[in-house]
Amino acid sequence: MSAEHPARRDVTILVPGTTLHPHAVARIDGAFRLVRIERADPALITPQLAGQVQGVAAASTTLDAAFIDALPKLEIIGYFGMGYESVDAAHAASRGVMVTNTPDVMNEEVADVAVGLLLSCVREFAKAEQWLRDGSWKSKGSYPLSAATLRGRSIGIYGMGRIGTAIARRLEAFGVTIGYHNRSRNDSVPYRYYPTLLDLAASVDTLISVAPGGPSTEKAINAEVLAALGPEGVVVNVGRGSTIDEAALAEALTRGIIRGAALDVFADEPNVPQALLDAPNTVLLPHIASASRRTRQAVADLCVDNLVSWFDDGRPLTSVRECAGLPTRASR
Repeated sequence: MSAEHPARRDVTILVPGTTLHPHAVARIDGAFRLVRIERADPALITPQLAGQVQGVAAASTTLDAAFIDALPKLEIIGYFGMGYESVDAAHAASRGVMVTNTPDVMNEEVADVAVGLLLSCVREFAKAEQWLRDGSWKSKGSYPLSAATLRGRSIGIYGMGRIGTAIARRLEAFGVTIGYHNRSRNDSVPYRYYPTLLDLAASVDTLISVAPGGPSTEKAINAEVLAALGPEGVVVNVGRGSTIDEAALAEALTRGIIRGAALDVFADEPNVPQALLDAPNTVLLPHIASASRRTRQAVADLCVDNLVSWFDDGRPLTSVRECAGLPTRASR
């Protein structure tokens, strides 16, 4: 639905902050009345805005109950990203406000990076490249044999949803064994289900986290889980930084409780703990798993397509779980 009707709709869409993708902003500006404010702060909502705003589009921005309540005409929040824990979706639903996110369009890109991170960690690609670049290959000879390998590994995926399934599908080609832990069993996949994260960690030596953020997963990968992975253990995180106890992870790496970690996300981005920067055998990326131009534009398009579908056809394309029972606009 990325090709829009040429006429601008008589609908005001509010974009708080500066983090929404420029392609999404440009499309909103062409399709609706775009209004921008500095941040998602109820204090910035003037009486005029309160009486006009019917939609909000945002990314990497906290949209709490107070902000939602400051917009009495609000019908829909189009959130850029698959994870939407920054939005009080339950409160929005209680107000009859539809919340949408952007699932699926980034699955393959994130899965590619997850596998790349794992390979880079166990085979030490970054260190080996530096060995070449700093002249050590010439002066010292061949790079030392990597202590780890993907051969014979058993991999546990924490969060066997769309992205987790895409990761598992790739890893099957490497001949590894795969298990997973979710809040509930995923009957659409053939892999072994473990009822707790600790059970999963005790049965594998590699843990890939794709779990969403929020209170239920905060620091779920803790010292006990890391110890259960064992000395050959490797942790990969492409989900949310909050799911890992970063202090416990740094200690586990420094003490040799696990072998390595490869992280694309952190609890307080862009602030990466110095202990992780200093820890041995880490691969650290600045949250780039979905950060290709093609994929981010597709995410931007779906974010805006949800708004267009709501106001043109009366229904969202990808509503979040909390809003599944809300009536469509067409039925109100």
